[in-house]
Amino acid sequence: MPELPDLAVVADALHAAIAGRAVSLAEAPAPLAVRGTPLELSALVGQRVERIGRRGKFVLFDLDRDQVAINAMLTGRFQLAGPSVRRPARTAVVLGFGPRSAAPRDAAAWTRGASWIPANDAAVEVRYRDPSQMGKVYLRPAGVDRPVSGLGDPDQGPDADDPALTLDVWRERIRRHPGELKSLLRNQAFVAGIGNAYSDEILHAARLSPFRKRASLAPEEIDALYAATRGVLADAAGTLRARVPPTFETQVRDFLAVHLRGGAACPRCGARLSEVSSRSEATTWCRSCQR
Repeated sequence: MPELPDLAVVADALHAAIAGRAVSLAEAPAPLAVRGTPLELSALVGQRVERIGRRGKFVLFDLDRDQVAINAMLTGRFQLAGPSVRRPARTAVVLGFGPRSAAPRDAAAWTRGASWIPANDAAVEVRYRDPSQMGKVYLRPAGVDRPVSGLGDPDQGPDADDPALTLDVWRERIRRHPGELKSLLRNQAFVAGIGNAYSDEILHAARLSPFRKRASLAPEEIDALYAATRGVLADAAGTLRARVPPTFETQVRDFLAVHLRGGAACPRCGARLSEVSSRSEATTWCRSCQR
């Protein structure tokens, strides 16, 4: 499942490549993925892209009138390509864009001068591919109140990398959420954007068992969990910026320290990593150094 580091890189890259262009094509080869009408989809054509950003596990295309919100779920991926490049199998939605006068001034620093950014006078497409069709593409026309589950909910927590999520805010928020630590990190009402893989990575970095109860944490352990959350996500985003472009449709996870490495040696203490699975999701941790 794409998580915060994956989606942060995608959103930064697409903003740098697409912002300022007008939509020239809007197609849904797999319309079951779309939440909206064919007329609403076609109405995107001609609208200019103001910004592409991210909130929680959503990539948001803010146009000059409407919005498109994409939740990739388990298998959704994005491709940035020229119109002549063959579309991947199971492409669900295609948005085409025309030329622009200049790149956005607010493009992320790491994208500036990148060789994979299309020329300003070139046409380009963003393809959303989803083999399982679990993900959803929500069309949000201006003036239409279309609720999107998990986006803009009153109880949705701040993004886990939000600068406003300071240590003091973290300490205050964590008191409201009981339960096991892995479930806590994945609870979008606590913080948004963390899923199965990065919760394993964060807990390993913090030296905390995924099955510990939040109520059992000492103050210094709460602070260590905060530091691990910010550090792991920032380091992962840095790695992905260097390794993912221009193949944004490829998920890179081979650099993770523990997730899905059950039976291998713990990179910190050398003990064998444990792993359990339920509902097709795995939890990986070290019984020796995660307490």
